[in-house]
Amino acid sequence: MVCADPPGPRIGGYSQRLPNASALGKIFTALPLGDPMLQMLELKLAMYIDFPRHMKPGVLVTCSDDIELYSTGATETITFDKPGFTALAHPSDVAVGTTHGVFVLDPSSFSGKGGLEYGSCYRFLHKPDVETMQQSGAVCVRERCPQLSCPGSRGDAGTASECVYTDSVFYIDHGTAKQLLGFYKQMGTLCCEIDAYGDFLQALGPGATPDYTKNTSNVSRGGSGLVGVRQQLFSLLQGTPLNVIVLNNSQFYHIGTTQEYLFHFTAESKLRSELALQPVAFSIFPDTAKAAGQWSIIQSVLEPGCVIGPGSVLEYCRIGPEVSVGKGSIVSGCCINFSVDIPSNCFLSSVSVRVADGVEYVTMVFGVGDDLKRSVKSLSDLHSLQFFGASLPECLDRWSIEASDQLFSSEDTCLGLWTARIFPVCSTLSESVRMSLNMLSSVQHKSAFKLSGFQLLSVEEMLTYKDVQDMLKFRKQIYDEICLKTQKEKSDFRVNST
Repeated sequence: MVCADPPGPRIGGYSQRLPNASALGKIFTALPLGDPMLQMLELKLAMYIDFPRHMKPGVLVTCSDDIELYSTGATETITFDKPGFTALAHPSDVAVGTTHGVFVLDPSSFSGKGGLEYGSCYRFLHKPDVETMQQSGAVCVRERCPQLSCPGSRGDAGTASECVYTDSVFYIDHGTAKQLLGFYKQMGTLCCEIDAYGDFLQALGPGATPDYTKNTSNVSRGGSGLVGVRQQLFSLLQGTPLNVIVLNNSQFYHIGTTQEYLFHFTAESKLRSELALQPVAFSIFPDTAKAAGQWSIIQSVLEPGCVIGPGSVLEYCRIGPEVSVGKGSIVSGCCINFSVDIPSNCFLSSVSVRVADGVEYVTMVFGVGDDLKRSVKSLSDLHSLQFFGASLPECLDRWSIEASDQLFSSEDTCLGLWTARIFPVCSTLSESVRMSLNMLSSVQHKSAFKLSGFQLLSVEEMLTYKDVQDMLKFRKQIYDEICLKTQKEKSDFRVNST
């Protein structure tokens, strides 16, 4: 199994929409489930546990930020045994299709009967707009679903009954995988970003065209050779079958953005109910700690007296008694042992870095709604970048930082929050949190907070200099403390029971 977003050498994205997963990879996202708590990798392995026994040799590719739950009949089996590519397809709202892959199914191979059906795909669309889905025949009506229109016809727009079939997991048979490996060896070192979904699947099916090869709107880092490599991949894969396993009784959940992450982990979501996600998972959460409404505490140690607002997620944290976390916030990997009120809708995540010889710490802070993928090409356009409701130039002025090309770590013209060198490097974890919260406070209260004396890193550079071992060491310390307390409680319970 290949996950499309592991740490280390990049196969997937940068997790810019959920940056607390950027340093270690979304496949290691902590879930509010289990004791000890589970990570996404373990959930994926559990979901796919039956696949290998019904699979010929090949490669299974899955995203690291989605969860697929499905039910099939007693005699129905998901089997990966056909040549070419075989993908799972899930019924989704049309709006969901605009941010995922969408299958234009061949109506002649697709009846819609039963929970599971094998069919073929005429064409694959990668993050299409609504009009493209309608014109391509990807949209069907739920009451008549899956009575699909033929490719090129238009369905009725805007009704609540419309649905499309979106992607999740796909399988590459051994022969096709060898072809791709041979292509890679022939190419040598790739100088551009290749998307396992967009660049492989769009080349498949009888309706595939090479038009997508020149569309780079959904690419984080294209590289000068992207179009050429895409065209070669299209030539290599053109004519390869794209088989589809339609799971009509299935749900596809995406948790790869801050808003989705907060919703599924803290609100009364269907996913929270189906997986029995816990408000407190493998954590020390004393009765005297105060929490209002729904929240999600994952492998963290909270001291008596702290206050957690509704709809917030804390993971791998140490929270002191005089800490208040507002509503709808994400706090990850932080040690906060000082008095502070963390505002609502705040994103706070600490990273261990090794810039020179020793380990140091940097904490990124944003609003949960800030767009880290957005970039501009000119310094004169920086005002369009928003940091917690304020324009970036306004923030730079309050931090005594000059807006210049040197402010950004990117070698190209991607000037954005992701590449802005604005986060101070500190000698301790708690101090890095304090400095970043002081930055945020200065923006909120329109006061000055000088950063001119600090070494500053961008989020992009944090990932370059990250010290994974030190981050894991901090998590292990929390794990050991929770285990020790749990063992003591069990021992005390046995003594009191005798």
